[in-house]
Amino acid sequence: MHDGCNGPAADGVLVLTKVRQMGFANMPLPAPLDIPCAHCGAAFAMVTFESACPECGMIHAVTPCSATDPGRVRAAGIGC
Repeated sequence: MHDGCNGPAADGVLVLTKVRQMGFANMPLPAPLDIPCAHCGAAFAMVTFESACPECGMIHAVTPCSATDPGRVRAAGIGC
């Protein structure tokens, strides 16, 4: 059972874990988010709740409650 979108939104690993536990990791976002990679700065379109930067592989995640806000996307690490 999950607790909705409550929790430590500042920690990318915890956001990624939550998205995976909820079963949303590979589901499409309501609309793609154009974001800069938190690691290398390359711009890319995030299309699923868990997405990797095509340039460096940094994994980014966002919860369903925050899926329309690029500012809520968190980096979790490379190869998570």
